[in-house]
Amino acid sequence: MERLQAFKFELMPTGEQARKMRQFAGACRFVYNKALALQKEHHAAGGKFIGKFAMKKHFTEWRNSAETPWLADAPRHPVDEAILDLDRAFQNFFAKRADFPQFKRKGKSADSFRYPDLKQIKLDRQNGRISLPKLGWFRYRNSRLVLGEVRSATISLRAKKWYVSILTKREVEQPVPHGPAVGIDVGVARFATLSDGTFVAPLASFKKHEHRLAKYQRRMARKVKGSSNWKKAKARVQRIHARIANARSDFLHKTSNTISKNHAMIAVEDLQVRNMTRSAAGTSDAPGRNVRAKSGLNKAILSQGWGDFRRQLEYNTAWRGGFFVAVPAVNTSRTCPCCGHIAAENRKTQALFACVACEYENNADHVGAINVLERGQRLFACGGMVQSGRPAKQEPTEVTQAIAA
Repeated sequence: MERLQAFKFELMPTGEQARKMRQFAGACRFVYNKALALQKEHHAAGGKFIGKFAMKKHFTEWRNSAETPWLADAPRHPVDEAILDLDRAFQNFFAKRADFPQFKRKGKSADSFRYPDLKQIKLDRQNGRISLPKLGWFRYRNSRLVLGEVRSATISLRAKKWYVSILTKREVEQPVPHGPAVGIDVGVARFATLSDGTFVAPLASFKKHEHRLAKYQRRMARKVKGSSNWKKAKARVQRIHARIANARSDFLHKTSNTISKNHAMIAVEDLQVRNMTRSAAGTSDAPGRNVRAKSGLNKAILSQGWGDFRRQLEYNTAWRGGFFVAVPAVNTSRTCPCCGHIAAENRKTQALFACVACEYENNADHVGAINVLERGQRLFACGGMVQSGRPAKQEPTEVTQAIAA
């Protein structure tokens, strides 16, 4: 079994290396924006979409132009990757998976660039060093051993710290899934409730730092934009945001790893988080209702990272040879698992489920998890292997039949 895995470390660059990395990231941002502007101009003139190979020819002209001689100082491959990133953004837009590509602004978009050629990357695993073209050798905080063959390296800047993400490929033995099947219902009061009755309490990392973040945001707002003091205040706000994100990421990784390690099949709700967290403000002609309450709910959902939790569950389950399925979320918390009666009145409160037909009572999130598991088992029993929530036709195997039973 082939496994792709990324290992991310904090870099310890010299001042000269940090200056060059900012320059290379700026070159990638410039080429991305220039290519996007060219696409828009070409379209406005009635032309067709410019493909990635034709766009690379334009980049060669920009690189050799007397107006932008500094582009030649940046390594060729990372800037080529910026053009490929734009092409991928357009493909996602054409497939209606994303909005129209936007220009990248300095200071607003994350500075990053990628080395795709494995022959140009030298990694000294034992001494915690990596060598990249036009940057030389770096030291990085060697917190764990990098396993597998290096495929690419991505450099990124976050809260004034540089990081390297090393993508590797290696062969591993085909894992055998073990453990029972489980359904998971995510929520705000309980982050994840399992069908066996256990639940995971939410971390609420944003809520813990919300008042402190607001204080430093107010201090930043009082400074003259662009001044030295404003930049210092901005750096403080960025560090708080990074601390919140790191705590959330650590929590999600540990939770998804524990659940996937102990269960052979995992069923979750196919939630459309983007639609769920849309603003309720409405327009001036048709203003929304309960806008403040909906805003608080949206903030709670986004701060817990439901989408990232599902993504991590999916790949962790695949790494362990298990089965992952996303089922429709309609009426999972309104359906009685005892008699099958569906009614909005079944959910008396946010936490209490009480069936009006058979008087069955339980925690509403637990009931939702039970129904999610039952739907997942039915899907597997009908021969549905699932990738990213979309069932595909497949004959049921002995493993899926055993799980469904």
